[in-house]
Amino acid sequence: MVEDDNPSAEDDDPSAIRSVALSPEDAVDAYVYSRENPGDAVLRVTPPFHGRMRARIHVYRVDDTELTGAVHLSPAAVIADDVVAEYPDLESALADADDDPAEADQIRERQAEAVEDWQARAREAIVDSVALETADGTHRVDLKTLG
Repeated sequence: MVEDDNPSAEDDDPSAIRSVALSPEDAVDAYVYSRENPGDAVLRVTPPFHGRMRARIHVYRVDDTELTGAVHLSPAAVIADDVVAEYPDLESALADADDDPAEADQIRERQAEAVEDWQARAREAIVDSVALETADGTHRVDLKTLG
């Protein structure tokens, strides 16, 4: 039997994907990273594509999906909308604070605790499916959590 080392065009077609397995921790960490740091964190699925795929956290400053053919899932798309909306907003809290450094430190401490609580809720709020954008349009896939 001769194996073909050249991937077919079908291997590069994300519409072949039926389900994506992901770690809830990766999804939550990617969301928090993108809110708190420069650059973006996503859940990345790379070709060759097949029915069941695994998404892994990927941090970038320049989107390379055109070069790699990868599919990026936004962490906000895989976490329930109501939980995403509840993410603690440090900038608003600091804007409401006086110029007192001690008060700002207390706000930062409360923020860290609030983010930890949010992360626990978000890990339990992974949605059942997500839409992928393909050359042929939107393609919905199931999400399966690991762990």
